Amino acid sequence: MPIDAAEALAAKPRSAEITWDHKDIQLYHLGLGAGANPDLADPATDAGELRYTLESRLHVLPSFATVAGAGMGMMGGLAAPGIDVDLTAVLHGGQSVELHRPIPVKGRATTSSKVAAVYDKGKAAVLVLRSEAADDEGPLWTSDAQIFVRGEGGFGGERGPSGSPEVPEGPCDHTALRPVRPDQALLYRLSGDWNPLHADPEFAGLAGFERPILHGLCTYGMTLKAVVDTVLGGDVTRVRAYRTRFAGIVLPGETLRVGMWESKDRVRVAVTAVERQDAPVLTDTVVELN
Repeated sequence: MPIDAAEALAAKPRSAEITWDHKDIQLYHLGLGAGANPDLADPATDAGELRYTLESRLHVLPSFATVAGAGMGMMGGLAAPGIDVDLTAVLHGGQSVELHRPIPVKGRATTSSKVAAVYDKGKAAVLVLRSEAADDEGPLWTSDAQIFVRGEGGFGGERGPSGSPEVPEGPCDHTALRPVRPDQALLYRLSGDWNPLHADPEFAGLAGFERPILHGLCTYGMTLKAVVDTVLGGDVTRVRAYRTRFAGIVLPGETLRVGMWESKDRVRVAVTAVERQDAPVLTDTVVELN
């Protein structure tokens, strides 16, 4: 069996040194559609959008943690002993990031990556890949990726947590529409996710898709940006943690509908694809606030 759960869980964490600067931050933000906010008359020069694109005013969207160091945290987990999987069978099931303090525009950190859990879902295995980052001043973030590997279940392991999706009640307090550019996956992948599923039609076909799909983490970042801009007045430091479940794909060229339910300490979110009768894209999505 390509996945040896006992070996994967017993393996020592993998460490790596990562660095980033304003160019990495700007590229990531542009990959999320920064500078193209349809709510603004001239987003390329709007002060709010310049916080994502102009080095002299730059702040860091907390979801940058998922690509810092070209995504070395997740890749370190997939390369762990006991893990040998076919990328065409891999789907990103969920993602969470906990911020211990704001991410600086320029940084150097050590990441520690490990397989935190392996669950047996019958027809699939679920890997929880955990990455923790710290610099000289202390912890920066903890990131968990839940990875579904089709065809690798049935090994008699623990099934893991389960539950029905959290559905917010009543009409949402805010709605934002965010178009996905036709070339957005090609730009986003320059931040480090080189999976050909998002660029190569032949590979996408082998994985069961008609054409390349958008990275789930791109949708994840676009959604957080919509929440920060719409609910938090652009203040990224108010984000304490952010989690989601990937419920469906997004195709380049589609439009995301981001519904937001605001409360004192959190914003609950639901994301759908407008052109496919509001098919669910992100569920169980919560931004926890400072």
